[in-house]
Amino acid sequence: MAPLFFGLNDDYMKQVYEQFFLLKYHGGWSFIEAYNLPVGLRTWFIERLVKQFEDEKEQIDKANKTKKR
Repeated sequence: MAPLFFGLNDDYMKQVYEQFFLLKYHGGWSFIEAYNLPVGLRTWFIERLVKQFEDEKEQIDKANKTKKR
């Protein structure tokens, strides 16, 4: 049976909790700090964190290639 009211579905909430986890685990944010961030700002921090991970991985891969030579 379809919900009769507007609300946030389970998939959306799982994504939000994943964002909270990433900010808490990797950024040292408290749950309350992450919870109170405006959605746009929270999204920016998550995207920036992902970019940081990608940049670090690239640097590690580059260093590993240099070591193998």
